[in-house]
Amino acid sequence: MKSVSFGSLCDLRNGRAFKPEEWSDQGTPIVRIQNLNDESKPFNYCNFEVEEKFWVNSGDLLFSWSGTPGTSFGAFFWNRGRGFLNQHIFRVDINETLVDKAYLRYALNSLLDKIIDQSHGGVGLKHITKAKLESVQIPLPPLPEQRRIAAILDKADALRTKRREAIAKLDQLLQSVFLEMFGDPVTNSKGSPETDFLGDVADICSGITKGRRTTEKTRETPYLAVANVQDRHLKLGSVKTICATDAEIERYRLAVNDLLLTEGGDPDKLGRGALWDGSIRECIHQNHVFRVRITSPLINPVFLNWLVGSARGKRYFLSVSKQTTGIASINMTQLKKFPLLAPPIALQTQFALAVSKIEVHKRELEKARDSAEQLFQALQQQAFTGTL
Repeated sequence: MKSVSFGSLCDLRNGRAFKPEEWSDQGTPIVRIQNLNDESKPFNYCNFEVEEKFWVNSGDLLFSWSGTPGTSFGAFFWNRGRGFLNQHIFRVDINETLVDKAYLRYALNSLLDKIIDQSHGGVGLKHITKAKLESVQIPLPPLPEQRRIAAILDKADALRTKRREAIAKLDQLLQSVFLEMFGDPVTNSKGSPETDFLGDVADICSGITKGRRTTEKTRETPYLAVANVQDRHLKLGSVKTICATDAEIERYRLAVNDLLLTEGGDPDKLGRGALWDGSIRECIHQNHVFRVRITSPLINPVFLNWLVGSARGKRYFLSVSKQTTGIASINMTQLKKFPLLAPPIALQTQFALAVSKIEVHKRELEKARDSAEQLFQALQQQAFTGTL
């Protein structure tokens, strides 16, 4: 199968660098990365007109070229009407005489690992330049074959989408249970005590720093990085190791029900955290991940995870975070000052039991989702090696 450069198939139009002070509560939706990979995420709006080169409409192919590998990068179809394109996203204007749009999306996403390998940036946040993206080689069979491949992958993709949607409904159920039991966490509508800060009820520490120097004896130890800590779940398919001393391992060793919180990244990721489940016998954490270990009998770790990740947590962290273009971060002092709610511990425990029961069903759905994902990946591999 012949290959051609991505840039020879299309023109890439970058989005506009909207400033936070330009956001509005109404107007035209601003299409940000969070709106591509999670349709439940709210929009920011723009109430003035912008140049037509920044417009997007349903059916447009978009490529997110900046963010966290595994969650932000990728090609997406936009199907939610007229919007204004934010920075860090390309609108892909294709030459339809050469390439099928659906085929191109699958081809690009099959090459994400190679694309990310060519990216640059700091820990947890990567960017790829337009020139490097345009030079990526795309397998290109004749148009009828492209359409046949896209149709097969569409069916496999629909199956894995259904599995994901079922899991999302369980997540929505858990959210409903949380609000039913504790009320709106922003307004504290049920009047829970809110006299303590997080630092009053928990031991909080940062993790081990990569690249530091030591003259002491070290040994390789698994450690969790930002990519391993997702929103209320852990992603442990790829856990790296680091050489650490016994003293460092003792200091940073994770215990079951430690709450892990990411230091920063995309503004919508602030407050993202998950509870450690002990699935790796001896595991530590990186310095861009905070460890929160509860020291009070009046706070349940499951409840705390949900509270920190709620709208209350998002608003607080955004209000105190240090922000640069597209990046936000919090420090230890700000995390310790997180304003707690402390409903009765019996109610917190009841919520934790409800979460545990629903999580059982969720794990079964996740197995089905993983099977659908494996099928899709196998078909995709065959499609772009000419064996489908």
